Amino acid sequence: MLRLITEWILLIQFFGLIAIAGQGYLNCGKVPSKTTTKRMRESGMKFMKKQDNSNQLSRRDFVKSSVAGVAGWTAAAATGGASLTILKPSTVFGADANSKLEIGLIGCGGRGAWIANLFAQNGNYNLVACSDYFQDRADAVGNKHGIPADRRYIGLSGYKRLLESKLDAVVIETPPYFHPEQAAAAVDAGKHVYVAKPIAVDAPGCLSIGESGKRATAKKLVFLVDFQIRANEHFRDAVRRVHEGQIGKLIMGDAHYPWRGGGRGTPPPTAEGRLRNWYYVLELSGDFIVEQSIHSLDFATWIVNADPIKAVGTGGRKVRPQNSIYDHFALTYYFPDDVPMVFTCIQSIPEVKDEITARFFGSDGIIWGDYFSEVYVRGKDFMRQKVDNLYTTGAQVNIKEFYEAITQGKYDNPTVAPSVRSNLTAVLGREAGYRKTEITLAQLIKEGKKLEPDLRGVKS
Repeated sequence: MLRLITEWILLIQFFGLIAIAGQGYLNCGKVPSKTTTKRMRESGMKFMKKQDNSNQLSRRDFVKSSVAGVAGWTAAAATGGASLTILKPSTVFGADANSKLEIGLIGCGGRGAWIANLFAQNGNYNLVACSDYFQDRADAVGNKHGIPADRRYIGLSGYKRLLESKLDAVVIETPPYFHPEQAAAAVDAGKHVYVAKPIAVDAPGCLSIGESGKRATAKKLVFLVDFQIRANEHFRDAVRRVHEGQIGKLIMGDAHYPWRGGGRGTPPPTAEGRLRNWYYVLELSGDFIVEQSIHSLDFATWIVNADPIKAVGTGGRKVRPQNSIYDHFALTYYFPDDVPMVFTCIQSIPEVKDEITARFFGSDGIIWGDYFSEVYVRGKDFMRQKVDNLYTTGAQVNIKEFYEAITQGKYDNPTVAPSVRSNLTAVLGREAGYRKTEITLAQLIKEGKKLEPDLRGVKS
């Protein structure tokens, strides 16, 4: 009997099921030894840690044909026969580790439609609902992913109806102005949250996301912010080396974001026109330093591992004066221990080489990294690694880790605090550039300045 049980366990391991260890008694004439029970328990825990989620359908077929899987063995003491007690995996982890997660997409524009494809390609998700202000965008995503018409929610409040439906998680890809409100509502509704950068367009919004992340942890929900640089293994290794002291004490740094793109268009004067072309509307995007150049600032603040104390600088509109957002900034940030960092960003300049970089000099070396090419550390040790297609691969890692956090019950939500820090850094730089003066982070937060778009005339 014991041999038969062992073979069952090995077979289940082969199919990648999660074995939930339990205290078991096999009533087959005698109670197994404590050593045998201990080995079974340890074997079960091993299976949980090394679960393979790549073949859900074959697992389910196996489960149906073989008593639905194993959780723990219990004795049928009264009858003298062995029996199987099935425990739902969610009693151990945050969700059924053998099931696809049902997700809803909030925001079906360019990035939203693109990342919906990545979630589908991952294989661990079912996209079952979507919402967007515009019917055509919701239908485009819905038709591609087989979402029923009655689960395509339209209008500014469409996301609220989506949150009322049966879902495990939401993916928020709307204009950044809406992120704090939608993320908070999702946590209130008990949904796991995957949200695009930037998390907000102003300081109050950043702080709101920070609070939503804390509430998610308290409610045993996963909250992940999709920054790609922090998801890359080589960037992680490089920054770890800096934090371990391999380049010594930080002295100074610089970061840059020159970009050919960005366009020179003008949003239509209508409210719906502004929603479709939200990038050029300050209150909806936060300006390009917040919406796009934040990648460089996220890398830089990750290296320093501290909030900036203040920023000073300038900026303006010289190639797209018709828009409400700037096309260039030139700033200096000051971090603790008197560490300055020069930051420049510019858009809509033909023939410029696109870069998303940050570099810091230490007393014993240097770190430099570029979103599009490589990252290296020269110091007490040396590392240099190429980076390829980070826009896609970084999102793929985040999607994978989002699933793992949910199914393994990891609710520490480590992406939230660094995202609040880098987003506040971007907002601080924007305000310094707009005011053309020095402003401290403490002053920015105390002011509590909130951007509010003119949404009169849009349907709810």
